[in-house]
Amino acid sequence: MPSQTRNKRKTINGTVTSRSGDKSVKVTSAYKIPHPRYVKQINRKTVVHAHDEKNECSLGDQVEIMETRPMSKLKRWRISRIISKSKN
Repeated sequence: MPSQTRNKRKTINGTVTSRSGDKSVKVTSAYKIPHPRYVKQINRKTVVHAHDEKNECSLGDQVEIMETRPMSKLKRWRISRIISKSKN
């Protein structure tokens, strides 16, 4: 019987912008894209809800989040590691 391998999961680096509830955070990931016509760099951001199992994250922390199964209505990501803590 062949062994099944798990596919790679998407990861995103971002900043914790809100503690939205128990074991939940909002993570904002900012990036730049070129304007289609004028080629100037445009700032864009993606905001996702993530699962924080141990309630370790605080506002301003740099975190890496990983795609996971749906945890609730909005949570589809989980905190995989804290890159750096905020100075607050």
